[in-house]
Amino acid sequence: MSWWFWHAVGVLVVIVTSLVFGVTTATTRGAIGPHEARFDVTTDSTMTLDVGPLGTLQVDSPMPLTLGVRAVVQEIPQDATGVGQAETLIALQEDLDQYVGLFTGLSTEIRSVAVALVIDAAWRTVGALVVLVATWVVLRRMLGPQRREELVVGLRPRARVLVASTMIVLLGATVLTSSLAPRDRPNLSGTEASPVFEGTALEGARITGRLGGIIDTYSAMVITTIRQNDEFYDGAQEALEIAWSGYEARSELAARTQVPETGQTEPQVPDQPDVLDEPGTSPQTQTPAQVGTPAQPAAPAQPEQAASPRPGSATASPTAKPVTVVLVSDLHCNVGMARVISTLVRLSDARVVIDAGDTTINGTSVEEQCVQTFARAIPDRVRLVAVAGNHDSRTTTRAYARAGATVLSGSVVSVGGIRFFGDADPNQTLFGQSASTRDETEAQAGARIADQACRARGVDVLLVHNPRVATPSLERGCAPVSLSGHMHTRTDPIQVGSGIRYISASSGGAVAGEVTLGPLSGTAEMTVLQWDPTTRAFITWQVVQIHPDGSATVEDPQPWPPIDPSGLQTPAPEPTGGY
Repeated sequence: MSWWFWHAVGVLVVIVTSLVFGVTTATTRGAIGPHEARFDVTTDSTMTLDVGPLGTLQVDSPMPLTLGVRAVVQEIPQDATGVGQAETLIALQEDLDQYVGLFTGLSTEIRSVAVALVIDAAWRTVGALVVLVATWVVLRRMLGPQRREELVVGLRPRARVLVASTMIVLLGATVLTSSLAPRDRPNLSGTEASPVFEGTALEGARITGRLGGIIDTYSAMVITTIRQNDEFYDGAQEALEIAWSGYEARSELAARTQVPETGQTEPQVPDQPDVLDEPGTSPQTQTPAQVGTPAQPAAPAQPEQAASPRPGSATASPTAKPVTVVLVSDLHCNVGMARVISTLVRLSDARVVIDAGDTTINGTSVEEQCVQTFARAIPDRVRLVAVAGNHDSRTTTRAYARAGATVLSGSVVSVGGIRFFGDADPNQTLFGQSASTRDETEAQAGARIADQACRARGVDVLLVHNPRVATPSLERGCAPVSLSGHMHTRTDPIQVGSGIRYISASSGGAVAGEVTLGPLSGTAEMTVLQWDPTTRAFITWQVVQIHPDGSATVEDPQPWPPIDPSGLQTPAPEPTGGY
């Protein structure tokens, strides 16, 4: 056998050994409902949910070979409970709702855990590979050339035996760790699939121990709640599609009946190349009909430190195709609205989704599922840009970024050809109690962001959660537009200084004192915006609502207001409240 054959065998042995070690020892941490949990790769072909003395819930593993996963349920984080008797009762209700949210977004949770386990397995494989290679290099140097040659000469007659022995050892180690023997597999004798999970993501699950009795007793309520939740948001999706069709019919009728004063038909605008600056983004295929023609605004005041004038026109350019943007805010973990937002993005042909913050309820690690569900509900080739609100945290925003969102953090980011600037809210709210997350107040954060926006030169949209933080930037002319939420009540576009401020209502239907998971307690609002890449200004804004009865309203687009020179010195009312 040639020299290269032995080296190939050695390399193969090292790679296989490292891979087996990395895969079979992979572990990660995540969340199950409101609980923290540890997930470990097993080799028993079973997905096991271990809740300690209560028993286990087991499902056949869809993973290849004999791989499975064991999830050990741990405690609910201390920061999610125990803040006083009244607050604890509220927290327990939120815990129940998070169980419902878990089942409605179970596929997202499983996907997130799978990705984390694959990443951990890859790192462990690389680590084992490095250790084995380093060991080989050290031994090679310790033996020296002469001793190595002596070993090669002595072992050459036994080469076949050595190869066979090595392969037997590897095969034996794999068998021992893969639980192929029946005695190594979970004892499920007499355990049948629980009928309560029929028609759900856990259909076919087997339950052991006292957990079975608990599920048999209470699962009917949980399953009923889950199905009611799904039925509500499936109905909301259908209502939105019907309402959008009605809006398009109105637009088409208005376009046919509108006759220009000259008696001439309006010229057709030829399609132009896509203006997105990100590679791999598909061109917009159609633009919703525009209702109304915006007036030509006067040029706004020059920013203090800006190098070039701000856009002075909100009228659509005749040579560029507008970019459609969907704005949401204050979702507060209402994962049911994810499918509705996805539907609106599809219907409107949006290419950018903006999340103005408060995507979660308390920013705890168990709420990572919420941001991952929202991010993955956004259709492929549509960009998502977000900013952290006072109910979010660094933990949840990092999870948002890992799931594909572009989270603003004090620098200009170009998304869909729009230059966004923004930063996290200076406050963090946990169970109604606010605590500063930075060494600055709202006013100080507003002044800092205005300074940074002016130095950035060319900001198109200032995205912050709290509209009060945006006021200095608008008054100083450091940003022509600010988008925000926080107030849970919409404020139509209004001039502030030399910019326009727009405040979105809650897209999760958030109502004070009511949980957001489950069917809507309040009206959920989203806004469709049209952006002109030539004038670098918004053209129209359009409100879309989902009501607590499941109905939908699609209002006609309204022209984006121009800057009134006479209003530059007139202070706009400052928003109050917010939660």
